[in-house]
Amino acid sequence: MRNRVRRDSIRPRLSVFRSHKHTYAQIIDDDGARTLVAASTRDKQVSDQCPNGGNVDAAKTVGKMLAERALAAGIKEVALDRREYKYHGRIAALADAAREGGLVL
Repeated sequence: MRNRVRRDSIRPRLSVFRSHKHTYAQIIDDDGARTLVAASTRDKQVSDQCPNGGNVDAAKTVGKMLAERALAAGIKEVALDRREYKYHGRIAALADAAREGGLVL
């Protein structure tokens, strides 16, 4: 999945990782090999709203937070890199919340 996103896209990559307890998302510029924007359930702002970081509500909060930070950094379009995860549950909730926040996936 990641190779196809890197090869076919000129947009920055929205990489998503989930563990049992937390959800992480970051927007990466593959050409410059650097992280542009990041958000996770371990951030203080998110953990105050959602004490349990391993559920769909927390993923929605991370998606909204990431979209706000990306728009503030001038990023409007990204390519979703969902790794080996199915587009379901926390991954879908995060992507949908990012779309609602103003990102184009």
